[in-house]
Amino acid sequence: MTQIENPNNLPGQEVLDPNSTAIQQENSDSSEKSLKFSDLGLSAEVLEGVQKAGYETPSPIQAKAIPIFLSGKNLLGTAQTGTGKTAAFTLPLLSRIAFKKNETSMLVLSPTRELAIQVAEAIQHFAVAMPQVHIVPVYGGQDIGIQLRALKRTPQIVVATPGRLIDHLKRKTISLENVQAVVLDEADEMLDMGFMDEVEEILSKIPAEAQRGLFSATMPANVKKIIERYLGKYEEACIEAKTATVDKVRQRYLTIRSEQKMEALTRVLEGETYDGVIIFVRTKQSTAEVAERLEARGFNAAPLSGDLAQTLRERTINRLKEGKIDIVVATDVAARGLDVERISHVINYDIPYDTESYVHRIGRTARAGREGNAILFITPRERRLLKMIEKATRKAIDPMEVPTGEQISEHRVNAFKQKVFDTIDAGNLEEFRNLIEKLVEEKGIPALEIAAAVTKLAQAGQPIFPTDLPDIKSVPLREERKKAREDKFGNGPKEDRAERGRREENENGVEAGFERYYLGVGKRDHVSPRDIVGAIAGESGMESSEIGRIKLFDRFSTVELPEGLAPEIKLILEEMTIRGYPTKFRLMTDDKPFPKERPSFGEKRHRDSISRKERRHGKRDSHDRPFRERDDRPFRKTRRFGRH
Repeated sequence: MTQIENPNNLPGQEVLDPNSTAIQQENSDSSEKSLKFSDLGLSAEVLEGVQKAGYETPSPIQAKAIPIFLSGKNLLGTAQTGTGKTAAFTLPLLSRIAFKKNETSMLVLSPTRELAIQVAEAIQHFAVAMPQVHIVPVYGGQDIGIQLRALKRTPQIVVATPGRLIDHLKRKTISLENVQAVVLDEADEMLDMGFMDEVEEILSKIPAEAQRGLFSATMPANVKKIIERYLGKYEEACIEAKTATVDKVRQRYLTIRSEQKMEALTRVLEGETYDGVIIFVRTKQSTAEVAERLEARGFNAAPLSGDLAQTLRERTINRLKEGKIDIVVATDVAARGLDVERISHVINYDIPYDTESYVHRIGRTARAGREGNAILFITPRERRLLKMIEKATRKAIDPMEVPTGEQISEHRVNAFKQKVFDTIDAGNLEEFRNLIEKLVEEKGIPALEIAAAVTKLAQAGQPIFPTDLPDIKSVPLREERKKAREDKFGNGPKEDRAERGRREENENGVEAGFERYYLGVGKRDHVSPRDIVGAIAGESGMESSEIGRIKLFDRFSTVELPEGLAPEIKLILEEMTIRGYPTKFRLMTDDKPFPKERPSFGEKRHRDSISRKERRHGKRDSHDRPFRERDDRPFRKTRRFGRH
């Protein structure tokens, strides 16, 4: 599934001063006294969805907006992307609306297809305990047939872009007559994209008694016009901002698959020189799990979550301050108010879903005038959140690689050498020196051999020269892969390229620099090349321009992809589905050639791309054979029944 903007949404909100690199941060003392979701009057089903995600504390926009929506009033919310507004309207509307079968009761308008998908998935997360509620995203760029089939079941909630929704209204495949609540998300961006007429037409079809909500980061004239015409009486939810800077924090990100996070975390901790570390995770359960796994790998770590009693929390923080532990694994809520000068690194093991939480997290380092380090782990599907953070902080985050075995070995050697030097400087070695002398006298072993043996014993289960580290590489984002491919094949911008001749192919007819892969879906599954491109690009993060030729057969398809595809990408694509069908993605080799293709029963040959109208006008098929006109068909006697 597509990564959502703010699925379970969470603490924090920030607003940028457009003329400054300063970023807002809430007061830590007041944050600790925040409300919980359970204090806001939400339904038991909705609270179950929030609880399953492991979250307790609403963000400022949520704390202000939820009571207004629950009361049935219209709302004007001033909030930016990534502040938690998806949950601010979703949670109360899921709680308040009496959803009925075969009635669309809630409509959310989003400016882009990406946001529509993310909002729809966020609502699905929150409605996990409400199986009677079905959500359908409706947006341009997707095969309309898919949407028509979904809309036939009359979903209770529709999340749509304005243009595609107008298309469905004209087709009469969506009815808005039973809508009880409508929300305009990111209204300023929507209207800036030229959707003013569409938005007005849609809102004019909404029942007058329906509840309305509008969220916008800015208030230009066109947004004010919509507010005056369609919002009616409303209450406002606006967020004040406070500042903190991230200029002294070195920010890096690592793109990794979810199942490789722990191994990558271990490598990063071994490859970095740090004093104190805070590792941020999303849920209370994860704090204990990650801390336990780190301790099992030899790190001095402890969990810090909202479940800890105050005395235990204080003891953990004091141990961190005193250097008795070096690593704390914490949630956002538990880390609020945490001020420890020795924190040199903040590691975002789980990327936060809102930008302010990210700023709060990395603000735990770079204290007392020191420089700090922030490392962000992201999966390929979370790249949009990375872009959102970079946009909010107005600072690019540099990519980094997983430390290699050689780098880990070098770091361990340096650390061991430093321990030896420190021990020598500390003195009091007379007894140990006498012991070594006795060993030399008794066995005649050179002192250097004894020192080597002692060094081997001192490894304590962690070899200085590791030989069994698994191969793990960061997964490049699509922009990086595209640049690497351009560098490899000499493909600069189009205007810089010489005019190409015919592409070179190998003996199997595959374009040079590509490999052919098998997909176990074909024409009989109603799969189109667009479906294949969309699935591969969406799952792997590839650009569509990186995907080569696609051939569709009845029962399978082939696609050409750049050679040397990373193992991590292959694993992702092996789990890929297209139109709900597993693809059985694999590389086509000499020992695994094309399956034997059989035409499906009743298949109409040579008609694949010719319309009925074209056939009537003598259009030729792909084999350059004319289709027969109606008058050319053999005469067939009409079967008669009864006597003559």
